[in-house]
Amino acid sequence: MTALRALLVRDLKIALRVGGGAMMGVLFFLTVVTLMPFAIGPDLALLRRIGPAILWIGALLASLLALDRLLAADHDDGSLDLLLMGRVPIELAVAVKGVAHWLATGVPLVIAAPILGLFLNLEPAGLGAVVLTLLAGTPALTFTGLIGAALATSLRRGGLLLPVLVLPLTVPVLIFGVAASNAAIVGPVPFGTPFTILCALTLVSLVVGPVAAGATLRHGME
Repeated sequence: MTALRALLVRDLKIALRVGGGAMMGVLFFLTVVTLMPFAIGPDLALLRRIGPAILWIGALLASLLALDRLLAADHDDGSLDLLLMGRVPIELAVAVKGVAHWLATGVPLVIAAPILGLFLNLEPAGLGAVVLTLLAGTPALTFTGLIGAALATSLRRGGLLLPVLVLPLTVPVLIFGVAASNAAIVGPVPFGTPFTILCALTLVSLVVGPVAAGATLRHGME
């Protein structure tokens, strides 16, 4: 447990330092959300209706910003080889890295969502639903991204392929995250149905992501 705690603290520092950390993601999130009203026009009813989708797409794209450096920093300084040869299973070490990445990049996006939602004319009930779905769904984005980050580390110039690899895997999370938010705002589907599926997707990603990333790293470093 001590080794995992030290790894979590170290990865939090790296996640906050490399690639701009939380501030870069929030600024990108802000840019996406503020540009949409200019593109769509001054239709407040339309903004309210598509606001959850805009927030979710912004959060998804912002979460991809630092993924290419999630494991690359450890690869560059040689610590990834030590993790592969260490006593701690690589799957567990990768899971800790995912938690650190989510705390450094995902949580700030969730915190910023209510403020940015005001730009989209969302009411308090809608804002609460979006924040809840982002809180439940952003870990799935991070742990799904672990697979792409591991592939990017194993392949030369793999960082260029990372968005292409990760985005298709995140489509189900995006669909049910937006569906749950819209259900709380306009219905007619109960909020609990898509939200339960979203939580299930997150739980699956928490298991599959580290296992797949660990297997990829083992194969890539052989």
